[in-house]
Amino acid sequence: MYDVIIIGAGLVGLGTANALQERHPHLRLLVLDKENGVAAHQSGHNSNVVHSGIYYPPGSLKARLAKLGNRTIYQFCQQHGLYYDRCGKVIVATQLKELPLLENIYQRGVQNGLEVKRLSQAQLKEREPYVNGLEAILVPDAGIVNYPEVAAKLAEIIQAKGGDIHYQQQVQGICEHRDYVEVQTQKTCYQAKWLVNCAGLHSDRITRLAGYETGMKIVPFRGEYYVLNSSKNYLVNHLIYPVPNPDFPFLGVHFTRMHNGKRDVGPNAVLAFKREGYHKTDFNPRDLAEVLTYKGFWKIATRYFCEGVAEMQRSFSRRLFTENARQLIPDLQPEDIKPGPAGVRAQALTDDGKLVDDFHFVKGRRSLHVCNAPSPAATASIEIGREIVRQYFTEF
Repeated sequence: MYDVIIIGAGLVGLGTANALQERHPHLRLLVLDKENGVAAHQSGHNSNVVHSGIYYPPGSLKARLAKLGNRTIYQFCQQHGLYYDRCGKVIVATQLKELPLLENIYQRGVQNGLEVKRLSQAQLKEREPYVNGLEAILVPDAGIVNYPEVAAKLAEIIQAKGGDIHYQQQVQGICEHRDYVEVQTQKTCYQAKWLVNCAGLHSDRITRLAGYETGMKIVPFRGEYYVLNSSKNYLVNHLIYPVPNPDFPFLGVHFTRMHNGKRDVGPNAVLAFKREGYHKTDFNPRDLAEVLTYKGFWKIATRYFCEGVAEMQRSFSRRLFTENARQLIPDLQPEDIKPGPAGVRAQALTDDGKLVDDFHFVKGRRSLHVCNAPSPAATASIEIGREIVRQYFTEF
């Protein structure tokens, strides 16, 4: 009998386990994951960017926890000798019509209590000489870490404090009783007083296993990256972002100086045909059928039809992908980039076709379900865990 079982050894699950041990040092804690190690999916397949919270509505959980998480993740890396680079990023307006949108982002950053600075064209050129831009915003707190390394260190700390992490344990059944909850995997039946679902790409399925309908479904979007040839690394000094398209709910293709010295270009955003579909050929009949028979998907697909088609075209054409990226760096050529890694974003979508924009928790009788935790969840993961403990696990 454990005190708490956490499903999912990604950054949010590990952050929650870490927060529980901070508040309750003698807790009997178990983390379950169906893979062979930590950070096997979203936590290990992302851009490794430390976000600031500049894009998110003031007062939202995303805005508050991203700002807190930004500071916390740097402190964690510094404390444990992990890689981090608080290099800052620029958000660049390349067209006149983007200037009002850029100003809106600046004002949102101010409202969220962030350090932000307007850059003239000349100041932008000093920082990023090869970027085409009329004006820009500098966000000094943005940066880069190595999130798989962070996850591995969190797991090490959790185990050193007496917590258990069991891998290759795919959850197949959940039964909540009055005083405890049972979690059945393909190998073992576990019991605990409480359950926390941090299953990411499968969080909605775990929620349904526990007997709760939330009116939302996880729809997987694959983000495909290219990598600059090392001879072209000079084109990108730090982090370079476009002004987001207000008609499309993703940030757009950007340039990232990575912890390994490489420069990533991307991502696009296309529907994945498998929840863990990191390649174009990855396909799972059940996963795809759930999307194609979901009325919420067709509503959003209709709304963003033109943008979605353009994203699919860029997915299959390096030339079109490069044309899109050249809006920021005109010197970029198709032969300067090669295919890189991809990630899959677990985006919760409601029945009426709306993207769930904020972190979203569902409370059960003896369970808590993290039903939506897209970016900036990696940045905010330690603080998401602390928020969960503050709200739901103050006493045992």
